[in-house]
Amino acid sequence: MKILSYNLLKHRASSELQELAEINQLDALCLQEINVGDAPKRLGELELIIGTEKNRLGLAIYLNTQKYDAVNSMSYKLRDATYDKLAKPAHERLLGVVARNSDTREQFTVGSFHASPLTALNKIRRTQIHDGLSKLDTLGNSSPMVMLGDYNYPLFRKRLETEIHSMGYNVKFSDSHTYKNYGVRGHFDFVVSKNFTVSALTTLRRGRSDHLPILAKLELGI
Repeated sequence: MKILSYNLLKHRASSELQELAEINQLDALCLQEINVGDAPKRLGELELIIGTEKNRLGLAIYLNTQKYDAVNSMSYKLRDATYDKLAKPAHERLLGVVARNSDTREQFTVGSFHASPLTALNKIRRTQIHDGLSKLDTLGNSSPMVMLGDYNYPLFRKRLETEIHSMGYNVKFSDSHTYKNYGVRGHFDFVVSKNFTVSALTTLRRGRSDHLPILAKLELGI
């Protein structure tokens, strides 16, 4: 299974999506900072399953409907940082889709996540991550789950990794930095999963966004 996550920088990199979907033969696509109103309904075999309605910096999840059925989907509001209350960039910071393999009937949950920016405390982001994982677990009735996106957590990752592992999840970082701008670089985008084996996580070439897409290759089970 192949899932790509990409922060589009206020929709600027949206023109790259068709090529990314086709070249990588994706099973799912998780997007952040997309203008959902201008998002295509289809990208080849990928169908837009859910997008945020109120966000200025939108989220979306596409699913390969030739291989999977969308069983359920939901959007979630997570704890606000002070920046969120003032700037109101995102009413919802998490989307979830429960999918079922059309052939094997195996079920899993995919989440597209966008944490508060670096102006917020890491404590706020950890709370958002914990809450997001819990909500996806509930949505999918504890089926295998993967949450991809922009975690905005490039520093002091050891504490985050320890907390995620203590909750029964795994965290995986890609082979190179996922954000490079204004002298700042780091692994902003990564993957948290449960009952999935992430066999590879690759940072793809840079496009029009300040984030680089990440491509996860996964298998159900551990």
